[in-house]
Order: sequence, then structure tokens, then C-alpha cells
Amino acid sequence: MKAVVIYEAGGPDKLIYQDVPTPQVKAGWSLVKVKGFGINHSEIFTREGKSPSVQFPRILGIECVGEVAESSTPALRAGQKVVSIMGEMGRAFDGSYAEYVLLPNAQIYPIDSARDWATLAAIPETYYTAFGSLQQLRIAPTDRVLVRAAASGVGVAFALLLKARLPHITLHGSCRKPEKAERLRAVGFDAVIADSDGVLQTGESYDKILELVGPATLRDSLAHINEGGIVCQTGQLGNQWYLNDFDPIVELKNNSYLTTFHSALVSGERLIALFRDIDAHNVPVPIERRFTLEQLPDAHRFLQSADSFGKVVVVNE
Repeated sequence: MKAVVIYEAGGPDKLIYQDVPTPQVKAGWSLVKVKGFGINHSEIFTREGKSPSVQFPRILGIECVGEVAESSTPALRAGQKVVSIMGEMGRAFDGSYAEYVLLPNAQIYPIDSARDWATLAAIPETYYTAFGSLQQLRIAPTDRVLVRAAASGVGVAFALLLKARLPHITLHGSCRKPEKAERLRAVGFDAVIADSDGVLQTGESYDKILELVGPATLRDSLAHINEGGIVCQTGQLGNQWYLNDFDPIVELKNNSYLTTFHSALVSGERLIALFRDIDAHNVPVPIERRFTLEQLPDAHRFLQSADSFGKVVVVNE
């Protein structure tokens, strides 16, 4: 089969498109024919050598949609449409940057959706993260909501999920690139706030804040939270992993709450609920760019570029 293998950390050119043996089914595992997957920032971090637990060579890819090719359990039948995310896929064992992937049966979830493969490929990790964060924030119809790094894939997915449920809710998004403002409004943001050097260029405050930049801007987000509000720190797009010298008594202002959502803790029930929610509310799933497996280095380059907006997918024809 064809796959993209990385042998050493570095730039996109380290992603090598080549022939590799097709994995063989073993007890407790199933072979999935990969129809598509999204590109995620965590995979870029791993490619750059920022995931010390990942040993090279490795086939990356933490999510996929596809069909069961062969299984060790009668619960998964050949040709069944499935989705899989996380569970050390593309980290402890080879992932979805390939035509086939061997996965533990426990992390393969059958889905029933009429959407095309490219659209399904855009959903799993990105929309799951947005969906889980949405649940953590416990948003009420009267809330004022802010998303930091609104132009990211999770930021766009969050806006689409929220506005499909509550079309009249006040939703603002922050962005470093003012030229993206019009596109952000098109996916549901009512206003776009400039984010300059990690500081929101506004005096406004919010009831709920989705923090996708991470520890690099968390303190600034906490300065904009209303009484009893919630900040959900989900992303780490600012490339800062820790918040040093954090004093929660002082910095959790206005009797606010700080929570998080980690997509590595996959709930099959939540994942299936996500797909049902998307269909029930007719949630749009836009795709920014579509690539082939052979074009994976270009997909990484695009996601890292200033032009990136929303979700980038790879589809196996």
C-alpha cells in the first residue's frame, strides 16, 4: 500500500510518500481502508519533534474515516462505514497517513451518515474537540461568547456548531489577521476582535470564552471574563505548553471558572452524538483545502501558512 512515513523530525519535506507492507489483522484489531482524514496541528508538532514519546520511523495521522476492510470481531463487518480518532493512533502505532490503517477494535466507531468522504474527513478530531468544548462551557442563550484563534479549524467548527443550535447568540472571535474578518463573519461570528501580541484589542467582557491559543494568552482571556463566567482552555496554538507562576486565587477573576477539554479522552457516545447533532441541526462542514495522500507535505505547509482558515483534509480516491 501507499503511505507517508516520517523517519526524522523536521519540515514537511520529511514526510516521505512510499510503498509499505499492508498491515495484517491480529486479535483485537481491524484493518480499515482509509477514505480520508483531517490534518491537525498536533501532527505538525509531532513532525517537528515536539512529541518526545513518538518514536520514528512512524506513519502519522490521529484520525480517519473509512470502511472496514477486515476485522477480528463480528461486531465490525467488511464495508462498514467507520470513524476513529486518537487512542495513540499515529503516535504509539502507525496512523492514518496511508491507504490502510490497523486499529484496535475498541477505538473504531461505526457511523451512519450520507455525507461524502471529504466532508466526513473534516469532522472527527476537529468537530469532536469543538463539540466537547461546547459542552464544557455550558452556554446559555443569553451568554456573550468569545473564541480565541477563531480562524483555526476548531474555532470555525465551534462557531458552526453553536450557531446551528443558537442562531441569535452573541459570538465574537479573535484573530491576528484582520483580512480574515469577513470570512469569520460568514461562518457565524458577529464581531471580530483584533488579537495583537497576545492581547485582545477590546475592553469588552464575556460570559464564556473558548481559549484555543492556550497558556500564551490565557491570562489575557481571564481578564475579559464576566462574573461567574467560564473559560475553557482547549488549544495550544501559541506553542506554549505551561502557565508558570499561576495564582488561581488572584487570576481567576470575578469568581470565574477555568476548565478544559482534551480530545484524547475519547467517548464513543460523545462521538456518535456529534455526528447525530451535525445531521439533526444541518451543521455546515466547510473544507478549506483538499489534498491527496501524495500531497501531504503541501497540506502541512498550507496549514502552517498565514493563509490557513478552517479545515484541511486529505482524501484517498
